[in-house]
Amino acid sequence: MSERIEQNGTNIFKNDVANINDPYQEPFPNIIECLSKATSECCSQKTLKKRLPIIQWLPHYDKSTFLFDLVAGISVALTLIPQGIAFAIIAGISPHYGLYSCFMGSFCYAILGSCKDVTVGPTAIMALLTFSPVHQFNADFAFLGTFLTGCIIFIFGALNLGFLIQFISMPIISGFVTAGVITIGSSQVKLLLGIKSGASGDFLTSCLTIYKHIDEIRYMDTILGLTSLVLLFVLKQPTCLSRWPNVVKYLTISRNALVVILGIIVSYLFYMNDMHPFELAGAIAEGIPEFQLPPFETEINGQQYKFFDMVQGLGLWLFMSPLVSIIESIAISKTFSKGKVVDVTQEIMALGLCNVASSFFRSLPLSGALLRSAINHNSGVKTTFGGVITGCIVLLALSVLSKAFYFIPKTSLGAVMISAVFSMLNIPEIIEIYKTKRVDILPFLSTFLISLFFGLEYGILIGILINILMTLYSASRPNIDFEVEKIDNNDVLIITPDRSVNYSSAEYFKSAVNRKSDNEIPRC
Repeated sequence: MSERIEQNGTNIFKNDVANINDPYQEPFPNIIECLSKATSECCSQKTLKKRLPIIQWLPHYDKSTFLFDLVAGISVALTLIPQGIAFAIIAGISPHYGLYSCFMGSFCYAILGSCKDVTVGPTAIMALLTFSPVHQFNADFAFLGTFLTGCIIFIFGALNLGFLIQFISMPIISGFVTAGVITIGSSQVKLLLGIKSGASGDFLTSCLTIYKHIDEIRYMDTILGLTSLVLLFVLKQPTCLSRWPNVVKYLTISRNALVVILGIIVSYLFYMNDMHPFELAGAIAEGIPEFQLPPFETEINGQQYKFFDMVQGLGLWLFMSPLVSIIESIAISKTFSKGKVVDVTQEIMALGLCNVASSFFRSLPLSGALLRSAINHNSGVKTTFGGVITGCIVLLALSVLSKAFYFIPKTSLGAVMISAVFSMLNIPEIIEIYKTKRVDILPFLSTFLISLFFGLEYGILIGILINILMTLYSASRPNIDFEVEKIDNNDVLIITPDRSVNYSSAEYFKSAVNRKSDNEIPRC
């Protein structure tokens, strides 16, 4: 065994002493020094501030900042509460679980989040993805899925793998979101029409359900639902009140809550007269949910599912849920960054911990929410403390308003969801994709059509696969510049590729050169 000695402050092996003056020889690595350096960097004040952004703004927090955050937090909560109930219905679980999903993510992101405008909570697309394991098994699979989603996202961020998201192109994301909007919208038409029977979930199932049960339409539900939908679109930009911009602002922000409150009042008035014309959300568990471990085992119809059985049952969903959650959150962070560099690693780690913490309260998987983040931004939020206000209001609503939530008409929730997902539809972006680079319409259409007719999880996977194949094809087809020059009365073909030639492009390069040389330089 070689003897270790110290020279110039560096530990080396004695056998290597003969080569220590060789400038081309790499010094023997010192594992202890490397670990010590990594530990000191990890525990440094700079890293601590980076990983706990609250440390940066909390010492300078004042009353005026709090007032801005208070207004923003209340505004977001007025949208989040009705949406949370609606998301639970989309996911196929009891409405109160939607509210359980609405507070812990807000609290955690206030401490760990680096973008003040972003709000973390349940979203329409994540709820739609969650419908699959809930429908196939039960709600416990969704709650365990939230925990595992958070763990996977956190590990993804801790390993600095955020750069991989760059390989998912805008056409894929656009196709996925567009299909999600149509799928969610079609599933809510059933609620809007008051149809009780039949399943909903993917686009085709929702359409077939409406077609088969068209005779079960409840006209009072339909009238209230369509009225709510019209009111939501009118309140989005009430031009008749343009003289009072502040009134317009707060009507726009709180329109979801206003529509739900009006629905509660109408349904309660009918209830007082012993009339039940609407399909209601039903009883919601009172009080704050208790802290408990995620369900690592469950029972369905007498069959016991252990942890690994549940993981196997989730299958592909465990890949899709973290992926979609990260894509949504990072896209929103960049939208509101105002040109600043987004710390992708920190955002991913924060999102992962939000999901893990929320899973202890029986939550749906969480992500960044575009609509609520826009409300947060437009309300003038100054710090992520606005999320604490939002979370507190949700807990207050769970403690005080649970009985009132019983009277929420499902058709009103359907109108809220259709209005919310409609705002996610970005037609100009699709047109821009077509105009900018027409070949990009292929991954867009592939993702869109497969997501719409076969499921969101398959759509995005096929879209990513097609995008990778297109990227590899492009990488294996370098542009080659040919020029013929006379050198010593001989024709010489000068070849200039626009990139280095690797194994994937070698055959193409060889064939192109042979063809060009045959055409340009006559053989003797």
